[in-house]
Amino acid sequence: MDIAQIATIAGKEFWDRIRNRWVLAVALVFTAFALVIAYFGAAQQGAVGFRSIDVTIASLVSLVIYLIPLIALILGFDAIVGERERGSLDLLLSMPITRVELLLGKYFGLAAALTFSTVAGFGLVAVVLSAQLELDALFHYFGFMLSSVLLGCAFLSLAVMLSVFASDRTRASGLAIAMWFFFVLVFDLLLLGALVVSGGELGGRLGSELFPYLLLLNPADVFRILNIFSLEDVRALYGLATVFPPNLAHPALLGAVMFAWIALPLGIAAWRFRK
Repeated sequence: MDIAQIATIAGKEFWDRIRNRWVLAVALVFTAFALVIAYFGAAQQGAVGFRSIDVTIASLVSLVIYLIPLIALILGFDAIVGERERGSLDLLLSMPITRVELLLGKYFGLAAALTFSTVAGFGLVAVVLSAQLELDALFHYFGFMLSSVLLGCAFLSLAVMLSVFASDRTRASGLAIAMWFFFVLVFDLLLLGALVVSGGELGGRLGSELFPYLLLLNPADVFRILNIFSLEDVRALYGLATVFPPNLAHPALLGAVMFAWIALPLGIAAWRFRK
């Protein structure tokens, strides 16, 4: 595997996103939403202005779970199938580059663009709020930014996998939207439905033993737990302490799960693309 080839493809993908102002647009969206939430998140209680980093992060977590997976899926769903439909895939593969190098190059380039927009958008908010934040609060906020990047990379990896398997862009886009609905909206409803329907001893066992592990099957839930369990007040507010054991909520373990969500779909995509 030639790292230089991967870097060349990644650089092209990244600068293409810079030139079409996609990165700037996403960064501005993140900045605007984050500032609004930070300063007006407590407006319904009759208060305006920044009050607490805990409440701000909790609100931003809900925003990120909806926005970043959707942006990542839209960004990556045509990474391979789009090249195939345009007829440029055969041209790229006729050059001295392997399929895996091409796939990794496109993924890393898109991931760099998504990471840059996420860090730039939320980082501007950190600069604005830095005068009002203590060092511990800044640590939690930067941890939130890092976990947001990991969430985006996980869904981008899923999008690239869909792009490899799909036969055309229409099917790939449909599968990407369906995947967003499943992980962001449907997955938790299915788990809650299973808890309610099972009831009795099975419901108690599912809630106390299986439920925390089932949450790890959704990168959006892993992201939520990773951020909420780092904030004592928010953890009690969400009630996750009653169903998720603290020993399973260790940041290193949840971070490893997020990296698995990045590596596994990308590995499947590389295997399929080589075939």
